[in-house]
Amino acid sequence: MNDEGILQKVFALGNSYWLTRFVILRLLGFVYAVAFLVAAQQLVPLIGERGLTPATHFLNAIQTQLGLRMDGVMQVPTLFWFGISDSGLSIFAWVGFGLSLVVLGGYANAILLAVLWAMYMSIVHIGQIWYGYGWEIQLLETGFLSIFLCPLLDGRPFPKCRPPILVIWLFRWLGFRIMVGAGLIKLRGDPCWRDLTCLYYHYETQPIPSPISRYLHFAPHWFHKSETAWNHFIELVAPWFSFGPRRARHVAGVLLVTFQIFLIISGNLSFLNYLTIIPFLACFDDTFLRRLLPGSLVKRAEQAAQESQPSRINNTIAIALSILVAYLSIAPVLNLVSGRQIMNTSFNRFDLVNTYGAFGAVGRERDEIIFEGTDDTIVTGDTRWKEYEFKAKPGDPNRRPPFVAPYQPRIDWQIWFAAMASPAEYPWTLHFVWKLLHNDRGTLSLLANNPFPDTPPHYIRARLYRYQFSPLGDKAWWKREVIGEWLPALSTDDAEFRRLLNAMDWLD
Repeated sequence: MNDEGILQKVFALGNSYWLTRFVILRLLGFVYAVAFLVAAQQLVPLIGERGLTPATHFLNAIQTQLGLRMDGVMQVPTLFWFGISDSGLSIFAWVGFGLSLVVLGGYANAILLAVLWAMYMSIVHIGQIWYGYGWEIQLLETGFLSIFLCPLLDGRPFPKCRPPILVIWLFRWLGFRIMVGAGLIKLRGDPCWRDLTCLYYHYETQPIPSPISRYLHFAPHWFHKSETAWNHFIELVAPWFSFGPRRARHVAGVLLVTFQIFLIISGNLSFLNYLTIIPFLACFDDTFLRRLLPGSLVKRAEQAAQESQPSRINNTIAIALSILVAYLSIAPVLNLVSGRQIMNTSFNRFDLVNTYGAFGAVGRERDEIIFEGTDDTIVTGDTRWKEYEFKAKPGDPNRRPPFVAPYQPRIDWQIWFAAMASPAEYPWTLHFVWKLLHNDRGTLSLLANNPFPDTPPHYIRARLYRYQFSPLGDKAWWKREVIGEWLPALSTDDAEFRRLLNAMDWLD
């Protein structure tokens, strides 16, 4: 029998997942690498000792509330209970990045994946608002399942240990909950999802638009309505077929993956869409992937399949994991069928089985906070203000929106949320202004520019603007108008300003 005949025999039953495991782990390694890179570059200015919301304050508050450190460890599991510093945060994140590259490079075992999971959970649990996004707990759940997809020690790309079929099914269950949760929260939420008009606004008002967003925004309304109807089909119908026979699974997998690719192109949703592709890869078995991957990989998978032997230990662990996931799924399932569905929530301290959802409400208008500074010693009607530019969010109307995903500039996202609220709801913005008044190097590293490179400004203020995409053909990407003041002009001499900062232990 020739090689082609052997491959057909090995993969004939459609229950071989050697290539599936390979691509799942490689994409997971990529997502972990991005996540840890973001942490390495942003953790210190965000939650470091002199960060905007120091993690030490957060952990101390938890310990004060609970009384004992061990109670804090149990309630908020993180390795940083054993010590935290700026250098420690940085080294920790860069080590995670390096280990992620090992997985991306093709080498992974259960121990390595467990270490990555514990490290990233440690970051998420001290990340506060900066890590309050659904994809953080989604990465933790995905990373936890991946621990059981490969052997304990053998880290080769194609070990002799067969991929556990039950774990493959658990990935499908994860993908199902992600999509159905997203679909149901839309139908139960904003009426524009039900009348198919949400995409009239979404491309313009989403957190960080891409250059493609402008063109999609000005597409005909019939196109937006068709998109919305297709969105409902993909999120509420297609996931059911991921549990079906091979051909149905393959079709569902193609639809679900291509849908995420479109979302990647149309906006900048961090690494969410890359991460969401991972459980959908479990829809594909080797009979499908062998047609897409290089022949050398296919041959290595075929050889591993021929040499593999059943493992009673691995099967027992997979059964125990399935029972655990089934038990922990009770609360998320009850949430899905509830009329009071919540999204992006964990029901256990380790974020093992969660509920997901996105864009239950869509903004109709885009407001942006623009921070401005001046080196004038007295603010008058003639004061000249210079704008601070962020790395990704809209600012200068002439600046093209960036392609930044899967990277996430976390402060840009929080400014997007803050523009829909008041400074009292986002008090960290006061600390941000204080940092700008001192030309704090860490804070400025989060921004695209520093209008005052030589000496700090004397005053900082924040104004609220209404932004709209400029019509296609205009040189400017945005048009904007002032709505009003978001923060008054503040200086380091302002007694009330200093009192508020001191009350939050931010006066440094």
